[in-house]
Amino acid sequence: MQWRNSEARWGLVAQSLHWLVALGVIGLAVVGLLMQELSISPTKVKIYALHKSVGLTVLALVVLRLAWRLFDARPPYPAGMPAWQRRLASLTHGLLYGLLLAMPITGWLYNSASNFALRWFGLFSVPSISAPDPELKALAQDLHTWGFYLLAALFAVHLGAALKHHLVDRDATLTRMLPFAGRKETP
Repeated sequence: MQWRNSEARWGLVAQSLHWLVALGVIGLAVVGLLMQELSISPTKVKIYALHKSVGLTVLALVVLRLAWRLFDARPPYPAGMPAWQRRLASLTHGLLYGLLLAMPITGWLYNSASNFALRWFGLFSVPSISAPDPELKALAQDLHTWGFYLLAALFAVHLGAALKHHLVDRDATLTRMLPFAGRKETP
């Protein structure tokens, strides 16, 4: 497999970043929903700390992914794909990237405004991005919560579109992002 994107496939770097972010976000979503139900305990504190560390890691991976997209041209859309679908795909990807940046930042802001220490996997301290502020804390929490719901909806649209391309259109939109899929050329 090539490192860089080609006309027919996403390269190894883009695929790796895509799937690492996807797995990170899915894990964060599951843990984020479950950790709210835990009673206050040392375990809950550890799970919150893990959630925060993974969130910061996803933020770094998304920044790397965006930098890579600037460096490495994306494969073209499948031939014959209607213009409205290309525009919708671009809009959805733009919104996904925006939310993938906003979610960890709002979580970080919530943590900072709550006056909690933040350590990345216990290895080093991460600076606060605000002073303690109850109003900012409430706003950041609301943004983080509503951002999650919007991200989940966009994730469902993204997944649904990929499956539609694979099962209905039978083009290579999905397989060209799969690391171990065949090298089916985009028609």
